[in-house]
Amino acid sequence: MYELEAPPANPELKELVVEASRALALLDAPRLEELAVSCEALNRNLDAMGADEKKELARQAREAQADMSVLKRVLEATRANQNVMRRLREMRERRLEYDERMIRGMAEPNAESENPDGDD
Repeated sequence: MYELEAPPANPELKELVVEASRALALLDAPRLEELAVSCEALNRNLDAMGADEKKELARQAREAQADMSVLKRVLEATRANQNVMRRLREMRERRLEYDERMIRGMAEPNAESENPDGDD
């Protein structure tokens, strides 16, 4: 696992994207949260950036384009896996409910099925 460390003051966008892909693939939620905070800070600072800083960020975005495509595919696969897991969980819950009803039905037979003639 990763040790918690302060992120670099101004990491390259490509580094953020590569690390996000790696953290997502490893299901490293704490690291993903740290990276999300870094991205939020980057977006918040866009308005305050000067022309040179925006130009530098545009360069970084161009260089990170291939890595962003990889991250996009990892996110899509993760989302698809999450949907499959949700459907499997729902199916399992329905099966458990059905099994419980079957067990209760066998443990508590109604009087008519035990003695169809009504005679004791």
